[in-house]
Amino acid sequence: MDGVLRNGRRRLTFRTCLELSHLLYVMQRIVKHRLLVQECTISFLAPSTSRQLCLNNTAAVVVSSIRPYSVVPPSSDPEEKAMLHRMLRVDHAGEYGANRIYAGQMAVLGRTQTRPVIQEMWDQEKKHLTKFNEILAENRVRPTALLPLWNIAGYALGATTALLGKEGAMACTVAVEESISEHYNSQIRALMEADPDRYTELLQMIKEFRDDEMEHNDTGLENDAESVPGYWLLKNVIQAGCKAAIYVSERV
Repeated sequence: MDGVLRNGRRRLTFRTCLELSHLLYVMQRIVKHRLLVQECTISFLAPSTSRQLCLNNTAAVVVSSIRPYSVVPPSSDPEEKAMLHRMLRVDHAGEYGANRIYAGQMAVLGRTQTRPVIQEMWDQEKKHLTKFNEILAENRVRPTALLPLWNIAGYALGATTALLGKEGAMACTVAVEESISEHYNSQIRALMEADPDRYTELLQMIKEFRDDEMEHNDTGLENDAESVPGYWLLKNVIQAGCKAAIYVSERV
C-alpha cells in the first residue's frame, strides 16, 4: 500500500510539473509576442534608451500576465469592498436596463430605417453587459435583486417611447445615455480621488463605456430626438426614473 501511495505521489508530482511547465511556456510565448510587436516602436531610439524600455516592458508584461484579477483589484478592507460592490452592482443594473430598452425599441422599430442605428448602439450595450457579467462573477458581487423589475420596466420604456416614432425612441436614448454618462463621470471622480493608480484598469473600462454612452447620446440628438412633442418633459421624467433606479440598485 505504501508503495502504491508513493507511486501515486510520484505520478501526481510529475503531472503537476508538466502542467507548470506548460504554463510557463505559454507565459513566455505571450511575453515574446508582445515584445516583438513593440520592437519596431523602440528600434529607432538610442541603444541605452531602447534597452531600458525593453526591460521595463518585459517586467510589465510578466506582472500583467500573472496578475490575479482583470479589472477590479482585490481588497481586504470592508469599506472599500462595499464601495466597489455597490459600484459594480449599479453599473451592471444600468447596462442590463439599457439592453432591455433597446430590445423594446427594436421590437417596435425593427422593420424601419431606424433599425441599423438602434442595432449599433444595442451591440455596444451588449458588450458592456457581458463585461459586467464577467466582473460580477469574478469578484462574487451580488447583482441587484431588482433585475426582474428592470427587465420589464426597461423593455416597456423602450417600446412605449418607440411608439412615438423614431424621434420618441431617440429622445429616450438621449435621456438614458445622458444619465448613465453623468453617473459614470461621478464614479470616475470618486476613483480618481481615492487612488487612480490602484484603480487604473477599472478607470480605463469605465471611461471607455462612458465614451460609448456619450456617443449614443450624440446619435440620438443627430436623429431628431429634440423634435418629439414634449421633449423636455419626456426627458426629465425619464431621467428622474434613472436617478431613482441608480439609487435603489446600489442598495438592494
